[in-house]
Amino acid sequence: MSKYWSPSIQSLVPYTPGEQPQVEGLIKLNTNENPYPPAPGVARALRDFETDRLRLYPDPESAQLKQALARNTGLECDQIFVGNGSDEVLALTFMALLRQDKPLLLPETTYSFYNVYIDLYGIQARHVPLTDDFRIDLSQYRQPNGGIIFANPNAPTGISVPLDDIRSLLESTPDSVVVVDEAYVDFGAESATALVNEYPNLLVTQTFSKSRSLAGLRIGCAFGHKDLIEALERVKNSFNSYPLDMLAEAAAIASLEDEAYFNDCIERVIATRQWTTEALNRLGFEVLPSHTNFVFAAHANLTGAELMAYLRENKILVRHFTKPGIENHLRISIGTDAEMRALIDCLKQHPQMAD
Repeated sequence: MSKYWSPSIQSLVPYTPGEQPQVEGLIKLNTNENPYPPAPGVARALRDFETDRLRLYPDPESAQLKQALARNTGLECDQIFVGNGSDEVLALTFMALLRQDKPLLLPETTYSFYNVYIDLYGIQARHVPLTDDFRIDLSQYRQPNGGIIFANPNAPTGISVPLDDIRSLLESTPDSVVVVDEAYVDFGAESATALVNEYPNLLVTQTFSKSRSLAGLRIGCAFGHKDLIEALERVKNSFNSYPLDMLAEAAAIASLEDEAYFNDCIERVIATRQWTTEALNRLGFEVLPSHTNFVFAAHANLTGAELMAYLRENKILVRHFTKPGIENHLRISIGTDAEMRALIDCLKQHPQMAD
């Protein structure tokens, strides 16, 4: 800790990302990366890019990408915001919309970056417990608040909220912004983007990192009423007018243009997720119902820490959280079929497995 730090930074606890170790032969199932490459058009767009253009600044409005997203969603360009990964989009959202006099409501167990933003911006917050079966009960959010945020599907549980429940929440809280973070929505959940034109207090955030295999390029977006988008643009232009580079925009547009490839990858991940869930169940795991590209599982006889250490010794990396209530669960990303078979084969070798 330095005497030169701002006072608020001295107590700040940063977000801890999943490990990115450079270990030969490692099976990496800890950061929910897509096991399949981006759409073929992405490689062509990057290969054919006129590198002389890189001496120029990118379009600060990312107009071409907004147009592509508008075609993809049926929304208007002024209902769309893009940024340098959904984490940046969320950071701007917290600053632009969620710093209110009343407390922000969010799940007690969810994406841990939310709490970092709360501390960073000095936001008053109230955490709402999950149900006994790890679900978000939106009926518990009908209380005085300065905004609501939740991930759908939730992380790290993987469980989704039905669209009708989101609609009911929006109708019951018309004076507060409701932010739905849809990082994993493409893997089987219902997107709230279908409600954007009905509810001016709804903001939906998404990412190209998961379902579109572009985590390395950092592309995020948000959809909402034009007044909400204007607030995000104001903060963006007071912080970084050029958040999205030319290469990222070209890759994102190419990805959106290949819907067949996108759908095929989603179907493959879902099929592998189902196979993995059934295989884990046979080994004595309880696996929560997932609409993501990961599963959240706990074993009847072994702690999460024990299992993570065992897998790590066998060069398989998964994510373990120490938060009370989920400390015996592992979050396991869905990899290729071969990677998931290797995971199951490794677990079968443990003497306390039930298979």
